[in-house]
Amino acid sequence: MTTIIDALNTFFWGYVLIYVLLAVGVFFTIRLGFLQFRHFPEFFRSVLRAPATDKSGITPIQALCTSLASRVGTGNLAGVAVAITLGGPGAIFWMWMVALVGMATAYSESTLAQLFKVRTESGEFRGGPAFYIAKGLNAPWAATIFSICLILTFGLVFSAVQANSIADATLGAFGVPKLATGVVLALISGVVIFGGIKRIAQIAEWVVPFMAGAYLLMALYVIGNNLSEVPAVLATIVKSAFGLEEAVGGIAGAMLNGIKRGLFSNEAGMGSAPNIAAVAVANPHHPSSQGLVQALGVFIDTLLICTATALMILLSGVVASPELTGIHLTQAAMSDHIGGAGTYFIAIAIFFFAFTSIIGNYTYAENAMVYLKLNNRAGLTVLRTLALLMVVWGAYASVATVFDAADAAMGLMATINLVAICLLSGLVAKLTRDYFAQNREGTPALNLTDYPELAGKIDQEIWGEQPATAAHVLGSKA
Repeated sequence: MTTIIDALNTFFWGYVLIYVLLAVGVFFTIRLGFLQFRHFPEFFRSVLRAPATDKSGITPIQALCTSLASRVGTGNLAGVAVAITLGGPGAIFWMWMVALVGMATAYSESTLAQLFKVRTESGEFRGGPAFYIAKGLNAPWAATIFSICLILTFGLVFSAVQANSIADATLGAFGVPKLATGVVLALISGVVIFGGIKRIAQIAEWVVPFMAGAYLLMALYVIGNNLSEVPAVLATIVKSAFGLEEAVGGIAGAMLNGIKRGLFSNEAGMGSAPNIAAVAVANPHHPSSQGLVQALGVFIDTLLICTATALMILLSGVVASPELTGIHLTQAAMSDHIGGAGTYFIAIAIFFFAFTSIIGNYTYAENAMVYLKLNNRAGLTVLRTLALLMVVWGAYASVATVFDAADAAMGLMATINLVAICLLSGLVAKLTRDYFAQNREGTPALNLTDYPELAGKIDQEIWGEQPATAAHVLGSKA
């Protein structure tokens, strides 16, 4: 089994996905007319518009915070440190590049997820790649494989990975036994998870801005204290990326490690974030509006938070090495900046980053259960219980083969999703042209008569509605 899993991971992550994910990002960037550069201000407007009053889903900002809860995890602290160790400072430049093109991929998959979402019997929105694969491509078999892989990876095993990182950090900083950390973490997670997706979104809406804000403020403090050195560090990042300055692994090592860590961190094209994008109530009432929201998530994850970690490491007097890497390098760098409190700060940051990843990842698995028609009370209870048991197990003991199996499943999941969004790229391009053409004239809205090819494939009732915003409701009352 280990041999098979290793072979799958070598195939997916060594030869296929690293290059295909990047190529797909470039493809959508060109096909959509460099949308992430030309329309960047619209990303913020899509998040900050007044939420619609439809109670079937969550608000755009809740969807953004929940996807960030999943995206922003240990990879933003430990993964960046590993990239610098293996690829030198130049790896950060390639993380930036993969995020910039990945924004187009994230926009595309989340736009499709919005378009093909459904309303469950309980009246709530659900959707994701499984739905646009089954309905848009008429490939329910591929959607089933995707859903199973999503539940195994994001719903179960990745929760164990995040718990393991929290347990390691709290043991090193506070001396708390790993098992105790796992039990407490499972209890806290259980309170949130058993409340369902809406409760998770509400918690994420409060925790994620606080978590990201505190971390970025610390980064600004460090940058401010070392302002004169920042231009030299930025120059080193760019020079190392192109082999103009001696670096670990040379240009190939910088590029490969930067791309790999960037993709793992922002998840663009993986098929994960679209699951929560579909749950949002779109405002304006057009699928593209939620694609823009999730594209902003990639920017925040990599261009802001990963960059903050990189600068704090590179501005410190700590030198990366095979012996000092991962979270230990980040902790050592922070200790260099603010003394012994640095170790505690990173341990606390890891707790918030990893905890929110656990609850964010769970929302994706619940959407997959809806597609598989296992979202009854018994099915969801089993999923939630298993997820919490994996938290306890992951905190106490990590088994490499299980984690490698999750990587293999995620590789298969991502491959299916990338093929699907490329085959549906014509529809994405049409939706994008439609949105921005209407946006120049007023407020965009999906007009079903303009999309006869979607007859019988999308929920006509959802897209025939025009939900009012809170602002409109207040205006009508006045």
